Amino acid sequence: MPPNPPVMSVRDLRVAFGATEAVHGLSFDIHRGETLALVGESGSGKSATALSILRLIEREGGQITGGTIRLGGTRPANITSLRASELRALRGDRVAMVFQEPMTSLNPVMTIGAQICETLSLHRGLHGAAAREAARAALERVKVPEPAQRLNQYPHELSGGLRQRVMIAMALTCEPEVLIADEPTTALDVTTQAEILRLIASLQREMGMAVLFITHDLGVVSEIADRVVVLKDGLKVEEGFTADLFASPRADYTKELMAASPRLGEGAPVPLDNPAPVLQVNGLTTTYGGGLFARASAKAAVRDVSITLGRGETLGLVGESGCGKSTLARSIMRLVTPSAGEITLLGNRIDGLSRAALKAHRSHIQMVFQDPYASLNPRMSICDVVTEPAFLHGMVNRTDRKAMALDLLARVGLPADAVDRYAHQFSGGQRQRICIARALSVRPQIIVADEAVSALDVSNARRITDLMADIQKRDGVSMLFISHDIAVVERVSHRIAVMLNGQIVETGPTDRVLHDPQHSYTQRLLASVPRVAARHTPLRVAGAHPVDA
Repeated sequence: MPPNPPVMSVRDLRVAFGATEAVHGLSFDIHRGETLALVGESGSGKSATALSILRLIEREGGQITGGTIRLGGTRPANITSLRASELRALRGDRVAMVFQEPMTSLNPVMTIGAQICETLSLHRGLHGAAAREAARAALERVKVPEPAQRLNQYPHELSGGLRQRVMIAMALTCEPEVLIADEPTTALDVTTQAEILRLIASLQREMGMAVLFITHDLGVVSEIADRVVVLKDGLKVEEGFTADLFASPRADYTKELMAASPRLGEGAPVPLDNPAPVLQVNGLTTTYGGGLFARASAKAAVRDVSITLGRGETLGLVGESGCGKSTLARSIMRLVTPSAGEITLLGNRIDGLSRAALKAHRSHIQMVFQDPYASLNPRMSICDVVTEPAFLHGMVNRTDRKAMALDLLARVGLPADAVDRYAHQFSGGQRQRICIARALSVRPQIIVADEAVSALDVSNARRITDLMADIQKRDGVSMLFISHDIAVVERVSHRIAVMLNGQIVETGPTDRVLHDPQHSYTQRLLASVPRVAARHTPLRVAGAHPVDA
């Protein structure tokens, strides 16, 4: 078989942000019909490489300082030397990109139809009814239900999974030669993730396009990638066919990534023996919408939920996006007001308390959110950030705040010099540690962690969950751990509750629920979990082989 020339070749790519070089001499090829995965921790250079391929890195303050990025095929092009007008013609036509968070990538004030038609007008010269019909067909191709109606909707009216399908539809409208998928499933639950991955794979087979898949999820890599490039601090440390690399990784860093990656079936903490309850929820219902004159339009996001959390116990809460997990957490925190039911915190009913009366109880239960950067005030020093809850509750005075901050930062493994810095000066994993330190400042009995590690790479996620486990053992803190990553939930949870359409459909000790699931929905969830395994059969495209940097 004659060699298959690459559809894209990256040679000795160097990318810098000011005086700091983020990518150091990276080289790789991608062939037609092949999926190449770029993996590595946050800051390894994955996204900088992707943005460089589309020459979007300049918009982020970066610059390509060396190397070449070439497109092959019948119209060869050196992307690194194209003019602005040539780049506009190339983006979305020959090379397209799907980003991690579709809500920030889609225009919130334009309908879905208008955004797809804009791409068709620019690259295919379609307008009016012809463009609209092509847009409808594009949504139908990616299996968006009721595509004609979706054309008139805005991004906020769609679920996360549907928004990602819209992004894929837009990216594939012009049938690109290369699709760059930058963490496209990180924020999705396992069933939606499985659907998106199957969709990308089927469209790839149909169109014969090459896919550059950027992710920190090795389970996803082992299922979809033909070859893998491992990056660390902007350097390629290993490259190879997926099955070969997973069976016998050569680089120590690759071995560390695999060791940190959660695997379903590794075992769960031993259930506690009848711990005293610190939180009891009975018949909780939370309704959105409706109102005094529109009761028929009201929707129950949480319906008749009852759970118990014991002292020093972790209860894992799992389920698809939109099932009501976060609403349940926010209802327990009384950040939203339940419509019915009882919430008993440390023996006190809090469901009917006024906002003023709640203040005395808020120190007992604290929340750690998914996005640590959005949770931290960028104008406040870390000293003020981590001690603010304690200061507001009168547990520390102004003169003692720095001493408390130093103690809290030490407890979560951050250096003392962090105390006078600001949130933007820290990595995602470090910012999440700061959020945990802040929650600990009031010595809570319960921490609610709402997707607290879903946006982190596997190494940082492991460090954060290990930290939370250490805090629990040391302080006896109880945790409600919400996540769509069931392997992570298994590692940290004594018990699991499975949520579907606002209701708890199954609950029990973690090992029992995961190894002998009783409900069909739990069984479907578990079947969708990607497994880290060397069982993928590589495409072995003729001519595809590891490239030396």
